[in-house]
Amino acid sequence: MNALRSLVSPRGAVFLLLVILLVAVTILNPSFAEPGQFMRFIQRVAPIAIVAIGQYFVIIAGEFDLSQGSLITAQVIIAGNLVGEDDSRTIPVLLLMIAFGAVVGLVNGVITTLLKVPSFIVTLGMMLALLGGVMWWTGGAATGNPADSFREIGRGGIRDVPLLEFIPWAVFILVGWLALGIWITKRPLGKLLIAVGDNATAVDFAGARSAWVTTRAFMISSLSATLSAVLLVGYAGVHPSVGRGYEFVAITAVVLGGVVLGGGRGWIVAAAAGAFALEALFMLLNIAGVPSTLRDAVQGVIIIAAVAYSAVAFRARRRRGPRTSPELSTSETAGTAEPVSTATSRTIHTETRGD
Repeated sequence: MNALRSLVSPRGAVFLLLVILLVAVTILNPSFAEPGQFMRFIQRVAPIAIVAIGQYFVIIAGEFDLSQGSLITAQVIIAGNLVGEDDSRTIPVLLLMIAFGAVVGLVNGVITTLLKVPSFIVTLGMMLALLGGVMWWTGGAATGNPADSFREIGRGGIRDVPLLEFIPWAVFILVGWLALGIWITKRPLGKLLIAVGDNATAVDFAGARSAWVTTRAFMISSLSATLSAVLLVGYAGVHPSVGRGYEFVAITAVVLGGVVLGGGRGWIVAAAAGAFALEALFMLLNIAGVPSTLRDAVQGVIIIAAVAYSAVAFRARRRRGPRTSPELSTSETAGTAEPVSTATSRTIHTETRGD
């Protein structure tokens, strides 16, 4: 019963949905089950999943980051124009991109927390500013052609692998970024982000600096967008349209993973799984001949349905009341309500509700 309850819970349902979608895609397109094709699928989803991981940290803190897509576009243009055909520039430009991404996240966080401007407005303004800068720089046309050593990060990998045939570097990068994200959720920062999303005022009263905590969430989000841009340069090319709309795809994936808009509860692994489920759904729609122009409509319906399902499940859980069974594990209680003052005062000794 506990396993069944977990599968139909808001954060567990995404895994069931992902399995169903992958099976449906395999039935309609049997070649998808080939190891090489499946690795390509993961390679294609990796940039979206990485952005979703960054968006997860912002959303559990009760905020939004709408600047991710434009930041990806800006970073792609930076890479395309500054690296050029000179392999020796790869490392310096990568460091510049990391610094630029960190600064964008810092600005978003500082304006949101210290000036008390809603993150929706701050990141929307940053999105427009970055997009305007890109259009001014490029004139709206494709420009720049980074060296093959830079492109290899996104499109290369280990070849001639037994059984799998090919393992893209993007797979290793995604696994590493997700592992780092899981580690952060188990550290004081991750626990405080959950607490801030639940009640930022209580976190301040408990002695923690909620402004700096939230700012670091925005920085993680911007660094995620930067990493995604590095991968996209490899196979999407250098064009002002690269990265457009990724912020909404990331939000959709995170919500699909059962993360509650408004903050306070969610699981990073489910957020990443939401990206895979969303991409599998789009693939299924393409195979079925559904026009790609309906993608935005599908995303909107998913957001509404996922948020409504999470709200209904949460109300039902509260009506049942807390379970006191000694067999109840930490993972089963993850995402349940807890007084923020308690969560913040025990950040070093307790498990986060979001892991």
